[in-house]
Amino acid sequence: MKLDHIVETNTEQSLASKPGSASISALPVWGPLAWIAGMMLVSFYPMLERLVSQWMNDDDMGHGFFVPAVSAYIAWQRRDEILAVDKSRNYFGLALMTYAAVQYVLGTIAAELFLSRTAIVFSIAGAVLFAGGKNLFQLCAFPVFLLFFMVPIPSVIYNQITFPLQLFASSVAETALLLLGIPVLRDGNILELAEHKLSVVEACSGIRSLLSLTFLSLVYGFFFEEKPWLRAALLAATVPIAIAANAFRVSMTGVLYEYKSEWAEGFFHTAEGWVIFMFALSMLLMFHRFMLWFLKGVANARQQAQQQSA
Repeated sequence: MKLDHIVETNTEQSLASKPGSASISALPVWGPLAWIAGMMLVSFYPMLERLVSQWMNDDDMGHGFFVPAVSAYIAWQRRDEILAVDKSRNYFGLALMTYAAVQYVLGTIAAELFLSRTAIVFSIAGAVLFAGGKNLFQLCAFPVFLLFFMVPIPSVIYNQITFPLQLFASSVAETALLLLGIPVLRDGNILELAEHKLSVVEACSGIRSLLSLTFLSLVYGFFFEEKPWLRAALLAATVPIAIAANAFRVSMTGVLYEYKSEWAEGFFHTAEGWVIFMFALSMLLMFHRFMLWFLKGVANARQQAQQQSA
């Protein structure tokens, strides 16, 4: 009996030392995480139900369905590291969860959707930190951060961003139409054509493309680029690319209204938006390839200069 106990103990220790194995030492982490996740699901369910409803009905938040899935996939890709990392309790995570609970209650009372919705992200971050400690939190920090993209930005900030984008898109469209010989008169965000009036509304401001492209640039940089500064450059490039692509879309809509008005409405208008977004995404990928080509050229030039000086 004593020998069997020794063998069983050694077997458990060997399993615990293997990364990725369902070890005994992993139970104190995944047990509390599962319990906390269940409690959060019950507590946040009313808010989550309304959030999912907005994803379904708000075109600007159509990407919301993909955010949790992509975040979970990134965490799954790191599963071996997550299972192998040294874990410990960190009670600062419990404090963060308490703060998130207070934020959720206050946001619900004040009908401040952004506060109540972002509370769940802070709760998840606190749960990971509390159950697994600093090392586990560092591994999960990026997928947890991505969850903020599933929450619509506050209306105050949204309105401050969209209106200047509307004015810029309509201004570019006016210039493009005049260069093409199409008479147009702009009044703010309204374009007066010969037989039609084109209003650049909030849906045409480009905020939808900007939010989606920003999310995709972060995910793309995580998977395909290791240099942090180049990831930051990709993120920064999404702003001019998305704005320029939307301005081009508004200009094309004006041209279609002038020559083929039925193509500027309904299904064709929606399809045009998808085509322009894919074009913007392609521009982002081309920018990355250009940066890699440029850096490679600079490295080769430096190497040749060193060889010549030697």
